[in-house]
Amino acid sequence: MLQKMRPESRNGRGVLVLRPVAPLDVDRTLERYARWGVDPANVHADGAFFRVARVGGTPVPYRLEASRASRRPLIRVAFAGPDAPATRAALRREVSRLCGLGLDLGGFYRLAARDPLLAALVPRLHGLRPTIVPDPFEMLVSAITAQQVNLAFAFAVRARLVRMFGEPFAFQGVLVHAFPTPAALARGDAAVLRSLQLTTRKAEYIVGLAREVAEGRLDLEALAREPDDAVIARLTQVRGLGRWTAEWFLARALGRPDVCPADDLGVRRAFEALCFRGRAADAPRVRRHAERWRPYRSLAVHYLLAARHLAAAAGRRAGAGARVAERGL
Repeated sequence: MLQKMRPESRNGRGVLVLRPVAPLDVDRTLERYARWGVDPANVHADGAFFRVARVGGTPVPYRLEASRASRRPLIRVAFAGPDAPATRAALRREVSRLCGLGLDLGGFYRLAARDPLLAALVPRLHGLRPTIVPDPFEMLVSAITAQQVNLAFAFAVRARLVRMFGEPFAFQGVLVHAFPTPAALARGDAAVLRSLQLTTRKAEYIVGLAREVAEGRLDLEALAREPDDAVIARLTQVRGLGRWTAEWFLARALGRPDVCPADDLGVRRAFEALCFRGRAADAPRVRRHAERWRPYRSLAVHYLLAARHLAAAAGRRAGAGARVAERGL
């Protein structure tokens, strides 16, 4: 599906400045969007973050930059016009979600100070906030692509999907795609999606989900107002969406603060490494252990995952250094 890229707008640009409550490490918070490569819908370039918001159905490309001081954070957002109150309000909401500004990090840190494990993690990850995906539909599609495959492969497949069905924009010299709308994917053909290396079932799941949303049978905005159990019950009625997806949707799309997605293999591995001294743990055991972190289980899980990622990255660097030393370079 070839699309004509919209030319870069030279008029009607605006600038929005946010001064969020500290602490906030924006780089570390948004790092997950670049962890596995280039995400066409969430682009890191020149020390900034580029994305396309939708304001009343109109795509608005923007560039997000932040100060490096987590104790005095400042976020600057430059965006394509029109510079109207509705655009500014929508961007403020979107950036607040991306940077996890609605989460009670101070309350979590007070709880963490009483927990030996979390107390050890907080200094290394100070200011990290879970990023909340601004578009709930985007999060669900991404979750489907990630089912039962490694995250690097899922990331690559999702990138192909965005480039094929998402609208491209050039903004301040950077190419960024709007994530495909439900209507665009509802018109998609499962055979075309399979050409992106999606399985037949995943292709059917994505098209089916898109049609439910586009035709109004699944109202994601209304669902966001429901309690956790009701959200899980409704999403698991949709073909291809199970409890794993529903719990991540609560945490990463709705920003619910007290969710433990224990069915996730990565979550269990993080608990095994950091809480159970490497011993295997099933989902019920992980859920029982996480009870001590109520009402901040989402943040606790996020910090455990981040700590495990840091440890893995350090191990890779150490291994690479050892190999270089062995070669005498």
